[in-house]
Amino acid sequence: MSVQPAPVPLLIACALGIEQFALRAGGRGGAGGPVTVLRTGMGPAAAERAVTRMLADPALRDAAVLATGFCAGLAPGMHPGDLVVAEETRDPRSTTPCVGTGLLVEELGRAVPGRTVHTGPLTGSDHVVRGPERADLLATGAIAADMESAATLLGAVRAGERPVAAVRVVVDAPEHELVRIGTVRGGISAFRVLRSVLPAFFEWHRSLLLPRR
Repeated sequence: MSVQPAPVPLLIACALGIEQFALRAGGRGGAGGPVTVLRTGMGPAAAERAVTRMLADPALRDAAVLATGFCAGLAPGMHPGDLVVAEETRDPRSTTPCVGTGLLVEELGRAVPGRTVHTGPLTGSDHVVRGPERADLLATGAIAADMESAATLLGAVRAGERPVAAVRVVVDAPEHELVRIGTVRGGISAFRVLRSVLPAFFEWHRSLLLPRR
């Protein structure tokens, strides 16, 4: 009688309590293995530290890691509630390629129909990106920025070979700065989208074929 390998765990990392709440409100049904939603805290140092600590647990040693939450859109024409699927994450230390980008785009189209999904590099920052800085980052080729994704994925791959990905929901964009009056609606829109993305994450998770160590 053959012994089936244990399901590969999925670690979903986000920074903020509101992001974690949105993901939990989306439910857990349909996952292909154990799922942990980790709140890392804000900033790259906190994110890398938290994910490294979690992956030191033998139960999560081989976990696939997906970074998610809100982000700043960099390109004109982006709107709150748009989705960003990273082809790679970047920070001053390294570039981390993402796995299964095409599948995530396809599944997000099913999970959140009608929402625009952007693909491209996602850049890391150690502060909230505002104003003219967006154009400077866009000039590097990045399409969105956040503080935790690059550090999360770098920490994950440093802890061992594994599939990694990053999916972010645009909460503000060049024409929709959060500092402007009337942009609270954009935040609500982004929250509702984040609450709906878990089915796409689970399909990505089920598609993975991790080599067992």
